Amino acid sequence: MDRLQAMRVFVSVVDLGSQSAAADHLDLSRPVVSRYLAELEDWVGARLMHRTTRKLSLTAAGSEILPRCRQMLDLSTDMQAAISEPDEAPRGLLRISVSTSFGQAQLADAMAAYVKRYPGVSIDMQMIDRTVNLVDERIDLAIRTSNDLDPNLIARRLTVCRSVICASPAYLQEHPTPQRVEDLSQHNCLTHSYFGKSLWHFEQDGEQVSVPVQ
Repeated sequence: MDRLQAMRVFVSVVDLGSQSAAADHLDLSRPVVSRYLAELEDWVGARLMHRTTRKLSLTAAGSEILPRCRQMLDLSTDMQAAISEPDEAPRGLLRISVSTSFGQAQLADAMAAYVKRYPGVSIDMQMIDRTVNLVDERIDLAIRTSNDLDPNLIARRLTVCRSVICASPAYLQEHPTPQRVEDLSQHNCLTHSYFGKSLWHFEQDGEQVSVPVQ
């Protein structure tokens, strides 16, 4: 049995007041309408209508079932509209996690342009300088600067972030200029709490070199 069609027939009969009117409205024959009603009653396990030659009236079970049938038909219409919607533009809430500096420098204007292009999207951009748990904090997208990603994450490299070692002239007047990367372990190095931390990585003569700093 096409239960959805049976519900549609039942609602039409109630709204239009007769099986004949419902049959004309749905482009069905009167016997088909009667069969759908009988099958719906058989499925529900109760009589839904009192049928007389003059009018139709709902039973107690019919009064209980009618609003639920309307809800099911409305839900079916919404689902079909969502699937057949030709506009495939993104919509909904997008939660993004990004560092404060990168968010301010690179994403603020881009997010404004994105929302203007896709007005159905709202963005919650969290600019925080720590690694967040994407699942626990319900983050859809995170942009990170890292060489050590969680293997359970689906990640795509956007670009390479390169760093330079620099010092102020005033600092070098008080401290000897380092000649090798290993010399950095003897200097005051400004580190980032969530990237690099106390170990800086270099490539020297084709080999990876790690230098502890503080």
